[in-house]
Amino acid sequence: MASSPVVRSSLALRRIALFEGLGDACLDRLAAGCDWRNMDARKPVFTRASAAGEVFFLVSGRVRITTYSAHGREVTFRDYEAGEHFGDLSAIDGQPRSADVVTLEPTLLACLPGPAFLELLRNEPVVALRTVANLTLLVRRLTERVIELSTLGVQTRLHAELLRLAHAAGVQDNTARLDPAPAHAVLAGKISTNREQVTRELGALARRGILRKEGARVLVVADVRELQALVAEVRGD
Repeated sequence: MASSPVVRSSLALRRIALFEGLGDACLDRLAAGCDWRNMDARKPVFTRASAAGEVFFLVSGRVRITTYSAHGREVTFRDYEAGEHFGDLSAIDGQPRSADVVTLEPTLLACLPGPAFLELLRNEPVVALRTVANLTLLVRRLTERVIELSTLGVQTRLHAELLRLAHAAGVQDNTARLDPAPAHAVLAGKISTNREQVTRELGALARRGILRKEGARVLVVADVRELQALVAEVRGD
């Protein structure tokens, strides 16, 4: 993971949602205090239990938050897109990293040391409030995931994950395009099952007309309401 001679630009930091509304002087100081890194696809940003406490701001590209069990099984949490940030847990509590992060495509990161991030929270209440809101959302998502893993079968867990992906991609006229289509192994890691079972369940949804493929890259959720009904029926919503 090598640093790159990137211009330390406060303009680039305006792409980060956490910094919305900050003044030019503040953004200039942040840009100067960051280590700017250009990274190729499929490179580790950091690994679980590593000690460094920087906070990473995703200027461009995409990364995946993941980890591995003692038996080598991958557990995927979520993908982060340009404009988001990660790594703030270790900066806040001083503990080692709780997951691995790997780039999915060429990525530009601005990396702020942990102490500088804490100073930013003290000096900029709007950033502190957004950080609290982001952490609250993280807890809610993890709570929902624990409930799903504890109470729902594999089939419904897959339906719920596809529904989340559909809403994240944007639903129009009861359909959503997942581009690129999530890999079966990635879906398996998110819902704690194996790739073969994901493949079988996706095939069943395709035969019902709820899913269809468009070429090699795109998976279309062709009936979002029906998928939502399947999840609601099992959950008792």
